[in-house]
Amino acid sequence: MVIGHVTAGSEVSLDGAKVNVSPAGVFVIGFDRDAAPAARLDVTYPDGGVEHRTLRIEQRKYPTERINGLPSAEVTPGPKALKRIRRESDLIAKTRTIDGSRIDFTARFIRPVPGRVSGVFGSQRILNGKPRRPHYGVDFAAPKGTPVKAPAPGVITLVDNDMYFTGGTVILDHGHGISSVFIHLSRIDVNVGQQVARGEVIGAVGATGRATGPHLHWGVNWFKKRLDPELLLH
Repeated sequence: MVIGHVTAGSEVSLDGAKVNVSPAGVFVIGFDRDAAPAARLDVTYPDGGVEHRTLRIEQRKYPTERINGLPSAEVTPGPKALKRIRRESDLIAKTRTIDGSRIDFTARFIRPVPGRVSGVFGSQRILNGKPRRPHYGVDFAAPKGTPVKAPAPGVITLVDNDMYFTGGTVILDHGHGISSVFIHLSRIDVNVGQQVARGEVIGAVGATGRATGPHLHWGVNWFKKRLDPELLLH
């Protein structure tokens, strides 16, 4: 996640796509796991002046884990499950199109739970020889029932107690397309439309959905782009 500041009234675009700019000139952009090595940022100032910048994106290497011998049903869901998965994925994708005016993303982010990091952003599993989707978040190992706190202020845009993969799921919008998702929750303490402060409890750690044990998965998005949450804590 990259926060920018320009003269009030300026227009900003990233690789030709317009970026939301606050009345005070604050904007945010983001780069995901497989971002290209460079991006073009264009700014048009109120006086008509134009500035072009090429942003160099540092490339990273991510760990890979191979697991063989799993039952096929655990690797490839059946037709009924796939229908449900698509429906839930569409709902999450729609929520992530919200481009609100809030600039809560400028706040300092805190860890949503204490505990050991048990899964890192960008890692990938190969199950029975088939590459799975990379891990788009950070996992914190914690006992069931551990309170989950909002890492930054925002508005709740999605609440679901029983999604196929993610179980108890909450999405928290921080403005301008930046959102946090919290999954595998055993309890949810917030409602859609509710404003929450940084540090406010939104639920509790669980092992709901497709989880092998109690932990919190925290993901961060800029619209469709998945960002590394751990980078927001430094």
